[in-house]
Amino acid sequence: MPIRRLPEGADYDPNRVLDAIIAKLQLKNDAALSRALEVAPPVISKIRHNTLPIGATILLRMHEISDFSIRELRALMVSTRAEAAVA
Repeated sequence: MPIRRLPEGADYDPNRVLDAIIAKLQLKNDAALSRALEVAPPVISKIRHNTLPIGATILLRMHEISDFSIRELRALMVSTRAEAAVA
């Protein structure tokens, strides 16, 4: 099975997907997100600080609670350099 690579000119940015779920579910902060995802708060912190990747299990849990499709969640994890220049 081939390993998927990021598109040319794109960077992995887990904060975008975490922020999108917080906004969609109208959660107050990362602690509320960790409760919704049923994971320990340090897991969210490690994902935010890019020391732990978003794995398949947590990706499925994000899909279940947010009703974002897996494709949408995966797209949110990637930011292009053009988007970064605008922000």
